[in-house]
Amino acid sequence: MVECVKRAKFSVAFASLFMLAILAGNTALGHCDSYDGPVITDAKEALEANNPKLVFKWISREQESEIASLFKKTIALKSGDQEIYEVVENYFFETLVRLHRETEGAPYTGLKAPGTTKKIIQMSDNAVLKGDVDDLITRLNSHVANVIREKYDKVVALNQQKNESVKAGRDYVAAYVDYTHTLEAVHSIVEHGNDLHGAH
Repeated sequence: MVECVKRAKFSVAFASLFMLAILAGNTALGHCDSYDGPVITDAKEALEANNPKLVFKWISREQESEIASLFKKTIALKSGDQEIYEVVENYFFETLVRLHRETEGAPYTGLKAPGTTKKIIQMSDNAVLKGDVDDLITRLNSHVANVIREKYDKVVALNQQKNESVKAGRDYVAAYVDYTHTLEAVHSIVEHGNDLHGAH
């Protein structure tokens, strides 16, 4: 029973670490720049409630005045011509996301279409909204286990043939490097802690 508990704890920890490895160090993964991401979702709520403070959490204190001013101009046009309002509203979204990306030290590359957010991020956001992480952990554990097992099986299979030819040897080395680097990435997170903020 104790061993099962230990394995369960390791499994949860491993999944969490592997997810951090996936999400960390790659600003191209940012989902805060998509129309169905959390920044624009909050921006829409702020415009609906006429409350700019609802988006201040996404920017720095120094950026608040710029967003507050733009928010006021956007709200003023809300009941006017809808085509004009949509242009101004979109500019508000773009500015908010651009400033948020600045706080992350990440480049702004434009707003992304709905549905372009990576599945793992959608799952992590849904877990937060539902207040339940168990399903995410279960599915992530299964995925991580499959990835590691596939890499391991490939190395073991190629290990039997690695000395038959130069090509076979190189195939083995490529698989071995891929396998070990995947595990090293997870171990690196264990060694360096949770100092991974700065990318989504």
